Amino acid sequence: MVTAAESAARKSQQQSRVLIVGNYCHDVLIQNNAVKAVSLGGAASFISNVFNGLSVSCNLVSKVGEDFKYPVSYTPIVIPTLKTTVFHSYFDPGLHGNDHQDRILKRVCACDPIRPSDLPDTRFKYGMGVGVGGEILPETLERMIEICDVVFADIQALIRASSEEAVFMDVEEVRKWCCVVVTNGKHGCKVYWKDGELGISPFLANQEDPTGAGDSFFGGFVAGLVQGLAVPDAALLGNLFGSLSVEQVGLPKFDTRLLQRVKDEVQRRKMQCLLHERSDDELKFSRPEGHEQFHTFLLAARLITPCSIEEHQWNSPSSTMETEQTAVPHYTKQPKLLANPMYEEPIHRVE
Repeated sequence: MVTAAESAARKSQQQSRVLIVGNYCHDVLIQNNAVKAVSLGGAASFISNVFNGLSVSCNLVSKVGEDFKYPVSYTPIVIPTLKTTVFHSYFDPGLHGNDHQDRILKRVCACDPIRPSDLPDTRFKYGMGVGVGGEILPETLERMIEICDVVFADIQALIRASSEEAVFMDVEEVRKWCCVVVTNGKHGCKVYWKDGELGISPFLANQEDPTGAGDSFFGGFVAGLVQGLAVPDAALLGNLFGSLSVEQVGLPKFDTRLLQRVKDEVQRRKMQCLLHERSDDELKFSRPEGHEQFHTFLLAARLITPCSIEEHQWNSPSSTMETEQTAVPHYTKQPKLLANPMYEEPIHRVE
């Protein structure tokens, strides 16, 4: 017999299975030397957007300045003496002769880093370190490893000098210790682990804005793992959301019919795999039976109910200033300035 207290504890534990750590930021789109739009940005916003769409609950730790005005599902910590992290995205179609739109990022303002003491004092199944401006400190990542069973760290959370972060780490060495996922734009992604590697099929998309594509992939990937999918199936889900993200400017809005079809299929896929494999908490890297059929279904669902760019309202600078400010708690500790809050070197993004 399960008591009410035990039932509540189990429910609370299920609702707190994922911890996301990374700052929200303000994205400014600049085209032809003119500000075209501003939007809520940051890996945490794109990932939580996917989680919300797939009905995956999480805890999110993020810091912003008093200038932060976007309504968000997960309340950030406000640093009264600093401004929210800002990225300028210089965006031009066909830059450098490529067949798609490229961008150059500049971080022009940085908020406070997230410290170990900012993390909740509880246990999580999964942790995600997804910084955008150097806010994930080594000691914070160490604390995440202590309180989470599995930790996913975007290399961008630790390095912010190039889009090709994989060149800054030895994949062959790292795969001996943990799973490595390398995204490759329209070519999908590749999963590496100690005993093997596997390429995951992409979903073709009409790219409008590459901002947040990798973050949306990351959100779909971890959301799949949270819901019990094997790693290859979860990576397929990540590729799907990455492709949906690039077709819209700024934070994407997903078609509700598509989301429902995907959620239903994920549950069906989970039950199908349970019939063929022993159920446990270990990540499964081999391609499960029916993987190609899962890809076919997601592709069909995507084509039946495509996300409409017109449905997504891209905030102009004037309309953003009129947005109601979210009620957020102020930071009670003494805030500290970053040693180098300004970062002027351009960051080239190439999908």
